[in-house]
Amino acid sequence: NMSAGCVRWLLGHTVRAVCGGGGRPGYWTPALRSARLCERHGIASSSWRRSAFSTEVPEETPTPAAKKKKKQGPRANASISSVGRKIPHKEIQVIDEEGEKLGLMHRADVIRILNEKNLKLVLVRENEEPPLYQLMSGKQIHEEQLRLREKNKAKAGPVQVKELNISVGIASHDLSTKLKQVEIWLEKKHHVRLTLRGKRNQQSDNLDKTLEEMVEQMTMMTAFVSKPKVTREGQAAMCVLRPPSAKELAQKAKTRAEELQPDASKTLPVSNTDTKEEVVQQ
Repeated sequence: NMSAGCVRWLLGHTVRAVCGGGGRPGYWTPALRSARLCERHGIASSSWRRSAFSTEVPEETPTPAAKKKKKQGPRANASISSVGRKIPHKEIQVIDEEGEKLGLMHRADVIRILNEKNLKLVLVRENEEPPLYQLMSGKQIHEEQLRLREKNKAKAGPVQVKELNISVGIASHDLSTKLKQVEIWLEKKHHVRLTLRGKRNQQSDNLDKTLEEMVEQMTMMTAFVSKPKVTREGQAAMCVLRPPSAKELAQKAKTRAEELQPDASKTLPVSNTDTKEEVVQQ
């Protein structure tokens, strides 16, 4: 028993000497053993203990969340377009191609009309309950797109106004050059303030009419923001020109086509007379 006790005392003394560091009292616990091993092998003891004995889950570096793309509707970029045959609602309000209200209709009946008349269906007001649609032809959709495009251009920003002065008695060559510059500005969708100045200290008559005649010499069609009028107590005349709208161009083309058509009313009496003479001879 004494030998066993001596062995235990000797082992305990040895452990205290090794773990305590220079005879300082201490115990050889698992934590101390791991610390000693870490120091011996050059490993950071704090991180080794945490991974070996701690139950905490290491924090993961958060990954940046992917940016969500905004979903755009099918009509986000289109001014007006057909919805095709896929009508999402069972019943909808319908307007026909002439603008008459057809009331509430089942989508099957609407598709039948589309097929029979070869029309397209356009969403007019989505927020109504049920939504409002209109039957339109391909030509009507194209014309509406042109109208909305012109409207959006008008709202794009402030119009730039160019200025040009012309003197009375200007040479025809110089006048043609100035009017050509006006046409270039109008083609760029600018407005042009055109001023015709009379002779100094001498009142000129009909400056407004003279200015209007000068504008008529231009090769391209123009429109007036303000028509020629006399200013500066009769010393000048001024007008503001703008490029014509699509509607004005179409009306001008229609008028020109009508003027080029032969007058059929003049030939009718001749043909009727010839017919009567033929009948009498028979």
